[in-house]
Amino acid sequence: MAYPLSALSKKQPTVLVICGPDQNGSIGLVCARYLRIFDYEPTIYHPKRSSHSLHQDFTIQCEKMDIPFLSYLPTEVQLINDAYNLVIDAMLGIEADSSNIKEPYSGILVTLKQIKIPIVSVDVPSGWDAEEPSQDGINPEVLISLMAPKKCALNFSGKHFLAGRFLPYDIQKKFELNLPDYAGTDCLLEL
Repeated sequence: MAYPLSALSKKQPTVLVICGPDQNGSIGLVCARYLRIFDYEPTIYHPKRSSHSLHQDFTIQCEKMDIPFLSYLPTEVQLINDAYNLVIDAMLGIEADSSNIKEPYSGILVTLKQIKIPIVSVDVPSGWDAEEPSQDGINPEVLISLMAPKKCALNFSGKHFLAGRFLPYDIQKKFELNLPDYAGTDCLLEL
C-alpha cells in the first residue's frame, strides 16, 4: 500500500474519496468500502450520482457501512488539507473528455490543483486524456492503473501501481500487452 495507516500524518486515518458518475465513480465507492474495512475513515464526495443500478447498489453499501457523504466540497482548500490525510481521485476516468469538463467537475479540479495533501488517482488522473497527459489536469502523487497502464502513464513521475490481474489473455494478446507477473496471489504491484 502506498499509504499504510502507520504512515499517515494525522491521528485520525481520514481519506476523502471523490467519485464521478461513471465507472471511476463506482470504483471510488468500492475503494471507500475497502478503506473502511481496513480501518481508514473514508468520506465520500459524490456530486452527481449515477442512475445505473450497480452504482446505486455500491452507494447503498457505503451508506450501510456508515461511510459519510459530503453534500458539498469545501472550496477553502485549507479545510481539506486539515481534515484529510489524502484524496482518492475517482472522479473522471478513461471515458471522460478532458477537453470539455463541465461543472461541478471543472470546479473540483480547480480545488484539487491547490490542495497540499497527497492525491491518489484511479486509472487516469482527472483532467488527463488517457492517450497523453494534460497540462490542465491534477498532479497526483500516486497512480493506480487498472488492468493495464494507459498511454498517459508513460510520463507519470510519481508512484505507479498496477491493479487487477483479471485481464483475459485473448485481450492481452489482441492488444499486444506485456503485463508484469504478479507475485503469489497479489492483485497489486508497483511498476
